[in-house]
Order: sequence, then C-alpha cells, then structure tokens
Amino acid sequence: MSTRFTRSLLALAGVGALAVTLAACSSTAEAGTSTSGETASFAVDENTLVFGVVPDSVDTETNYQPLMDYIAQETGKTVEYHESTDYAALIEAAVAGKIDVASFSGFTYVTAKNNGAAITPVSSIITAEGQEPGYYSQAIVPTGSDITDLAGFEGKKVCFVDPSSTSGYLFPSYNLLEEGIDPETDVTPVFAGKHDVSVTKVGEGVECDAGFAEDSEVAKSDKVTVVAETMVPGAPIVVSDTLPEELKTQLTGILAEVSIDDIIASGIDSADSDGFRSVFYATSPVDDAYYDTIRDICEKTNAEQCQG
Repeated sequence: MSTRFTRSLLALAGVGALAVTLAACSSTAEAGTSTSGETASFAVDENTLVFGVVPDSVDTETNYQPLMDYIAQETGKTVEYHESTDYAALIEAAVAGKIDVASFSGFTYVTAKNNGAAITPVSSIITAEGQEPGYYSQAIVPTGSDITDLAGFEGKKVCFVDPSSTSGYLFPSYNLLEEGIDPETDVTPVFAGKHDVSVTKVGEGVECDAGFAEDSEVAKSDKVTVVAETMVPGAPIVVSDTLPEELKTQLTGILAEVSIDDIIASGIDSADSDGFRSVFYATSPVDDAYYDTIRDICEKTNAEQCQG
C-alpha cells in the first residue's frame, strides 16, 4: 500500500480530533438521566429530536420523511431533519452531541464511535421482504465499456463517492488493493460526493471511465453495467446514549423492528408511496458487533481513523 493512500485514509482523523474537542463544549443538558447514568441531554431541547443524515441522493429528505413522521407520532416529539454536508460533518455532529437519532454508513458509525460519539446502533433498513441487513458496493462501468472486471480499472479515471463512504470508498479501495491496484496512484480518483452522482458520471463516461456506488442507486440507471460487487454490512440507525433512559428505550422499540405496513397502519399516509417503498420495507435489529467486519477492513487498509 502506498504512503499516499495511507495519508488519504488518515485525513478524517483530524476531523475526529476536532469532533472530540467540540463534544466538550456543545452539549445542552436537560432534566433526566441517560442510559449511562449521567445527566441526560438532547441535541436541541427536551421537546425535539434531531435526525441526522448525509444526503446520498437528491431524494434523501423525502425518503426519510415518513420514518421521521412515525418517530414524531410515537414519541410526541418534534423531529428536526439535520442534513450534514458530508460524512465527516455527520461524525462531527455525532461526537459533539448535536444529533439524537441518525442514519450512518457502517464506516461512519465505526469512525464516530472511535472518536467518542455516544451512540448505539439499533437497526438497519432493509428494502425487500426476506432480505437481511446489508447492501452491495458495486463496481460499475458505462454500458458497452471494454472494462469487464476490477483489473480493468487500473490506469482509468475512477469515480468514488466520498473518502468516508463505506460502499463508495472504503470497500472499493480494499477491493482494488486486493487486485494489486493502488486506489490513489494506479487510478485517477474522482470524488462525486453522492452515490447517484457517481452513477451519473460513470454512465456519461466523460469524467469517469469506471466507478463505485451503492446498489440502490445503480439499479436506477440503464447507463451503467455492474462488473463486481461486495456485500457491505447494513447502514445503522443509531440513537444517542445521552437521551433519557426511558426515551432511548422507547426509540429502540420504535426503530429496532418496524415494517412499512406498521408505519402505514399507525396513520402515516406518506409512507404509502412508491418513493418510500423503493427505499424502505422494514428495519432489522443490529448491534455494535455487527460492524466488526468494518473494523477488520479498516485495520487491513491501515485506516487509522477507524482506530480512534
């Protein structure tokens, strides 16, 4: 592995250090006791739950709205949508205590935990009946391309999503390294910022000859062809440990195992839409140990920011 690639993976470590500093001065205490036995705190106030996400596509807020409406209905709290600009910003927000509930990538969760975020994974979203938590990081090329496998990525302009993205950078980088291809020196990396943008750029075949993205976004395009894929542990929904114990227990019950039919039956009519059905079928319980695969790959790629 090249020193340059190691430095690239180390870049987020500085974000983690900054986040630890922020955590020391950003918590707003409210009456109550958290699950750690300390004074409970909310990101904003005791009547509001902040739901943090990274906008992986243009429809991110719309896709999460029925779930946020369901949380609001069941808890009696106002649920405030918090869109971080990128994965590093979501990590900062988590470590600084600025979110109460959030949807992470697996890598972002591990990084946040190792930098002091007081959060617990409760579930992962599945999109079809009978599915297990998890999704695919897919290697893609423009339809009709001469590239037929990962070995063909060498020397090409390759679209990644974000340096902190599990399926858009960490797993792709690991897989390229397994092929003997350094993801920084043996290809020309292009960071698209979002999964759908990576798919679009690859499909156009101008800025990127090949690339990587999450399967749900790849499936929307007929301009790209999948040449390889790797299963990634499902992205976690997490709950802040600093919330009052009763509320955290309630949120865990609400989010650990709920189906789209449950949400619709509760009166959230917006859940009964093609848009929401395309991204949500149910949640399935996960715990911290589920992400040990991420930790193992972090170690194998010398991604020191994963170690805290």
